[in-house]
Amino acid sequence: MTDTRARTPLRVGLVGYGLAGSVFHAPLIAATEGLALDTIVTSNPERQEQARAEFPGVRIAAAAGELWERAGELDLIVIASPNKTHVPLATAALKAGLAVVVDKPVAGTAAEARELAALAEERGLLLSVFQNRRWDNDFLTLKKLIADGELGDVQRFESRFERWRPQLKGGWRESGDPQEVGGLLYDLGSHVVDQALTLFGPVVRVYAEADVRRPGAETDDDTFIALTHANGVRSHLYASATTAQLGPRFRVLGSAAGYVKYGLDPQEAALKEGTRPTGDGGTWGVEPEELWGRVGAGDSPLTDGGRPVETVPGDYPAYYAAIATALRDGTAPPVTAQEAAATLDVLEAARRSAREGVTVEVTT
Repeated sequence: MTDTRARTPLRVGLVGYGLAGSVFHAPLIAATEGLALDTIVTSNPERQEQARAEFPGVRIAAAAGELWERAGELDLIVIASPNKTHVPLATAALKAGLAVVVDKPVAGTAAEARELAALAEERGLLLSVFQNRRWDNDFLTLKKLIADGELGDVQRFESRFERWRPQLKGGWRESGDPQEVGGLLYDLGSHVVDQALTLFGPVVRVYAEADVRRPGAETDDDTFIALTHANGVRSHLYASATTAQLGPRFRVLGSAAGYVKYGLDPQEAALKEGTRPTGDGGTWGVEPEELWGRVGAGDSPLTDGGRPVETVPGDYPAYYAAIATALRDGTAPPVTAQEAAATLDVLEAARRSAREGVTVEVTT
């Protein structure tokens, strides 16, 4: 007998059509076999028209409450609205009986994240957090190098998510209101901390510096976080909008060799330009050879710079493919709410460290 449920696409409601919703979530959902973008929620008339033009046939709703009213017609809610709305919207969706994906950070505090996780478990519903940069090309390459033993025992992990943005853009991400959960610590910091925890596990100590550099800025725009992992690895993480000369995206030092990689994964730029994943592999996420990182060891960067290592193609589509599988098979999602809470434990410790000028012990 044919399983009709396996052939019926899971219907997705997307809340928010700003940068996260329009550039990342909507295109990736639409490109995922087994998912169907059913409804986009935005109250902005211009964004409503943009959504209709980019996804003909999609339903438009002005408020998320319209989704709860017809929860029986949907299978998944994706929340890509401003950070301060994540917890109330995710709570409402779960109480309506709907599985949920939330853009990072899932909440402003680890306690809120764990409350959401408990609610999802109580209701027997999927709750996942969109940490797309676990599928960046450089991160996938580094994971492979570590798994293959190319670096020996990793001792220090340096990760930089730096930009040169000397002028403020405005909006909630740059607001000094704590309720907005803005600033780079919770924005780019969510990415670099999640990557460090994914690679090297739990953290026991955190030291951070969070500065406000640009004239008129209200929240941190130049942040450094130092982590000591339980296994002895040290992570030095940088998130900045004020970097006039960009450092390497990764510099990873091991007992046998180091890996140095410059440049950002190309997938975000491709999505912004309107390029869409085709679902058949092809050239999606592939990086030109001149941008490959290098692995090696030696005293001179000119003669001992190491050998080029082919960059593993980036694969953002893998996140929603895994979500579709988890919904159909009842398996664990690709990123769990508990993992997101652990990241928030570190971010909260970093915020305290920067505010008080102390090193913070992390207990779990």
